[in-house]
Amino acid sequence: MEIDLSGKCAVVTGGASGIGLASCRLLAAAGARVVIADRNVEAAQSAAEEVGGSAVEIDVGDEASVEAAATQIHTRLGPVDILVNSAGVLQRTLPPGELSLNEWDRVARVNLRGTYLCSREFGCAMAKRGQGVIVNIASVAGMRSGPLYSYAPAKAGVINLTECLAGEWGPNGVRVNCVSPGFTMTPALARGLESHTLEAQELANSTALGLLVQAEDIGRAVLFLASEWAAAITGVNLPVDAGYLVAGSWSSYGGLRRVPLPLR
Repeated sequence: MEIDLSGKCAVVTGGASGIGLASCRLLAAAGARVVIADRNVEAAQSAAEEVGGSAVEIDVGDEASVEAAATQIHTRLGPVDILVNSAGVLQRTLPPGELSLNEWDRVARVNLRGTYLCSREFGCAMAKRGQGVIVNIASVAGMRSGPLYSYAPAKAGVINLTECLAGEWGPNGVRVNCVSPGFTMTPALARGLESHTLEAQELANSTALGLLVQAEDIGRAVLFLASEWAAAITGVNLPVDAGYLVAGSWSSYGGLRRVPLPLR
């Protein structure tokens, strides 16, 4: 399957690392003019040089910053065809009595408020033009119970927000979808593994396929949803989780049947 995004302008928030950077690489390889919008402007500029794109500083949770970045992009590059809302922050797995409201607000501000502000700013312009694509990065955490009292509700909000905006802007030719990653090898996850807060084998064993998702796996899903191959798809949430969602309920039956595979 060959995807051609030649001439398209794609803005990726949080594009300087992790899932955002993987998406930038694939979008650029497909011919898109990529704008890396990130709070870390130095990292954004370095990534932009790598993919042959451009960089802009943005704080997705700040309305004025989002408006300023959008104005800069529209003035410099013209209309935006694709928006990928990848900017996000993680949350410590603390019980409610230990999770400060400051941390709760910080996580919700970036993950949900930031997705809404960027979608509103770029999506309204897309709707006026009668075309455009938005791909939000949610999480399987937003689809299941877990000790993430800000992150998980925020990601559940992103999934619902995706559906709401798909209905709002669909009549104007704008498609809005989201991808829900499972445990994905990003710099943030790598830090958790290094500190032994997380264990790679345990995470892999929680999936049907017995592996961790790679950032490029999410990027390929983003690329597909941003392309004409997904022209009739809007309002969907696509889990890319190596089978994490289907594996959990097997614990009631003694767990997945792990059959040793023959050596190759």
